[in-house]
Amino acid sequence: MQKLGYTLLASILMMAIVAGCGPDRNYNEEAAQNALDLSGRDTTVNPATNFFRYANGTWLENTEIPASKTGWGSFYVVRDNALENMRTILDSVSTLKDLENGSIEQQTRDLYKSGMDSMAIEKASIKPLRENLDKIASIKSSDEILPEVAREYKNGDGTLFSFYVGPDDKSSMVERVHLNQGGLGLPNRDYYFKDDDKSRKIREAYHDYVAKILSLSGSSKSAAGSEATAVIDLETQLADASKTPVELRDPEANYHLMTVSELTKQTPNIDWKQIVKQMELGVDTVQVGQPEFYKRVSELVESEPVSTWKNYLRFHLVSGYANWLSSDFADANFNFYNKTLNGQKEPEARWKRVSGMINGTLGAALGKLYVERYFPPEAKEYMTGLVDNLQDTYRERIKTLDWMSDSTKTKALEKLDAFAKKIGYPDKWEDYSSIEIDSTSLVRNLQNIGRWQYQDMIDKLGKPVDRSEWGMTAPTVNAYYNPSFNEIVFPAGILQPPFYYQGADDAVNYGAIGAVIGHEMTHGFDDQGSQYDKVGNLQKWWSEKDRKRFEELTQQVVDQYDSYTVLDTVHVNGNLTLGENIADIGGLAIAHAAFEKTDQAQNGKKINGLTPEQRFFMAFAQVWRIKNTPERLLFRINNDPHSPEMYRVEGPTSNMQAFYDAFNVEPTDSMYRADSVRVHIW
Repeated sequence: MQKLGYTLLASILMMAIVAGCGPDRNYNEEAAQNALDLSGRDTTVNPATNFFRYANGTWLENTEIPASKTGWGSFYVVRDNALENMRTILDSVSTLKDLENGSIEQQTRDLYKSGMDSMAIEKASIKPLRENLDKIASIKSSDEILPEVAREYKNGDGTLFSFYVGPDDKSSMVERVHLNQGGLGLPNRDYYFKDDDKSRKIREAYHDYVAKILSLSGSSKSAAGSEATAVIDLETQLADASKTPVELRDPEANYHLMTVSELTKQTPNIDWKQIVKQMELGVDTVQVGQPEFYKRVSELVESEPVSTWKNYLRFHLVSGYANWLSSDFADANFNFYNKTLNGQKEPEARWKRVSGMINGTLGAALGKLYVERYFPPEAKEYMTGLVDNLQDTYRERIKTLDWMSDSTKTKALEKLDAFAKKIGYPDKWEDYSSIEIDSTSLVRNLQNIGRWQYQDMIDKLGKPVDRSEWGMTAPTVNAYYNPSFNEIVFPAGILQPPFYYQGADDAVNYGAIGAVIGHEMTHGFDDQGSQYDKVGNLQKWWSEKDRKRFEELTQQVVDQYDSYTVLDTVHVNGNLTLGENIADIGGLAIAHAAFEKTDQAQNGKKINGLTPEQRFFMAFAQVWRIKNTPERLLFRINNDPHSPEMYRVEGPTSNMQAFYDAFNVEPTDSMYRADSVRVHIW
């Protein structure tokens, strides 16, 4: 799958959909009074001691995480409200008759019906995958392993490695085949090697899950356990050759342009010429992220028994579809990935899961229906104006930086001015009309969609990069920066509480949606994004002296977040979260600088007893009002490039003099950071 760039939110929230109408930009006193939930504060806590708990403490104490969730709070509420609206649309199209085959309404209707027909899914069990399973079972030699992987990719599945077509990192107008590491059933390579009690228990539960899937898909119960052990041993060897999440954050170290012949020389047991032909790629050059991984795959193709490879492929195929098979498969998948890894006690309602699946597979079709109903032109106009305002403020900040030379500033300003700004929804919608979708088989529908997506992806090869493409669906409540396009993208769904409040005062909206805009802009200048130039090419455009000073400043960010502790002894990984932390710190600073220009900031009039400055920071803190299960927190520490919510608030605010002034932070207070360690980058 193609990289999306750097996002505002963690992946768990990326299916949220637009839930309200467009904004009213006129100030409304009642809206301003209600924009902040002051009842959720804990006023027994000094904001200078723990601002996150001051802003959200009473809510945190009184809130229970629903059994069907891994957490609860602002984004989860938005997601649930959004899915209700999504359900309304899907229920309405479900009643329509005599629809033209291939129309948006027909496709969303029938995909929804096939997903909701639990009786048919139970009856079918694993039968929809029988043809694919027979192909795997027919493998007789090691020479057939990679061709089977290639066949699965063409059919919309695929495992063992990561494959997608996207811009060449160093030549962003050229579509390139990307080959990266992959093939693991656990979230990342570290899960295979950590030796603490929790990690060992996770591996034991994973073994039980692999054995369960193998048993359900054809193995005897007596054989499934030993087969699972062999599969996990194979994955462990793949993990040993894989890079860590932190190592994957270095774009230069993960860029290797190779001819197919060069790659074949390094991996002699893989016939890449055959694979490229079979996958209909028609290329002689590929971008390989981690060559050492492919060298290990080549070795394992010969060293591991063919029977182990067949079980490995069978497990990953079935596991990939388990959520949409009969309940014995779905329950096994839920118990490991949702319950064990994330602390979710029970599955979400089926209609929620199906609605999210439709947004993830036919997102353009569903997005078009959503935008027509919930995102009027004036909403896009408002967001466009706000983005331009923040961009102007960012330009002023760059000009006054005391650590960057004039020559590098000139190039930074050129990059800022070159930002492509995508707001609301794409100018053209993807055409899914050729995908065959009916109401009788969910798995067959997903396979047809997967084949279409694969063909649509490889059809890009040999053509100019289409920079009008979107990496998220229009209704999604999220935002992202894409370094290859040098673009900031704000889907329609972001314009609603807690990000944007219709009619509320500037302090609230700049503290919330303004910080979002600043966050995505800052991704263009974080430790990764700053390595790409104004047209999206990975290249050195800084002076060496400026780059060194920048890295000294970013090390301060690493040190700050490394010091934060969750779950008693587990620390935030400052290197893994560096890019998002830079974006949080810079985004809030830029939003505040823009807010200072407003009439409200100038007049200082209080609302509900809070000054405009205090309301700005309160709005920012309430955006991150979220409570997580312990399992979910641990999962995020190990995998998520975003810091836990408390530190997304505490980290940026503790670096801002404006926050100190607003809440009278003194050197003796816990939130206080000495000038020498306060982070000021952008």
